[in-house]
Amino acid sequence: MIGVVASAALGFAAGLFLNVVIDWVPRKGQRLRPPRFRCPRCPLLEKPRPGWPVTAWLRPGAACPVCGRSLPNRYWLVPVATAALFGAGAARFGADWALPAYFVFLASLVAITVIDYQLQIIPNRIVYPTIFVAVPLLAVAAAASGDWGALGRALIGASAAWLALFAIHLVSPGGMGFGDVRLSFILGLFLGWLSYSHVFVGMFLGFMLGAVVGGGLVLFRVRSRADHVPFGPFLAAGAILGVLFGNALVRSWLG
Repeated sequence: MIGVVASAALGFAAGLFLNVVIDWVPRKGQRLRPPRFRCPRCPLLEKPRPGWPVTAWLRPGAACPVCGRSLPNRYWLVPVATAALFGAGAARFGADWALPAYFVFLASLVAITVIDYQLQIIPNRIVYPTIFVAVPLLAVAAAASGDWGALGRALIGASAAWLALFAIHLVSPGGMGFGDVRLSFILGLFLGWLSYSHVFVGMFLGFMLGAVVGGGLVLFRVRSRADHVPFGPFLAAGAILGVLFGNALVRSWLG
């Protein structure tokens, strides 16, 4: 229980930083500058001010201290969601050597989900660093636990997921962006560490969520068939469900 609470606190702190990442990473030519704040609605000429987004959101009227416009609720939702995911990850893995790698995985998916939802892009500046950090962390976990098979399974799962989505991208470039293909490598890596069945379950859930939610938005006329619905958040959600609840789902589906 103490580990779960401590992990949730770590997740909240990570979420504060992720808000800065979400604001700064998509801006081309802008380097990450924490703790500096400038909301996405600020004119580019406005200079950032010292501070974190969540402290700006706590100001009267939840107004940006730079441009004075109202701030979105995600400045508190992101830390809370990250705290919940870190706590759930700690409950799922316990003192497993792979837990730090999964913290990186969960934090990365939170940032990618918000950015893709807002801007319909999955930045390489998040995807590639996540891969470069995750693979060594999983290698350390494999060495510490003596389970090199898990690392091999993770790399095979990552390659299989990437190849599957790359094939879909070739068939339907308009329906599957290459950012989703890159993201699939990360998803397959962490699902594959658990088992090959987890790769199938996590990816299947992502596609199912995309189909159900996307179809619902069209059915209820929230979006038209011509509107683009970002697929990254659904892939991320499916992978997170696969990691956290995949064992139960695999046992249920495979009898």
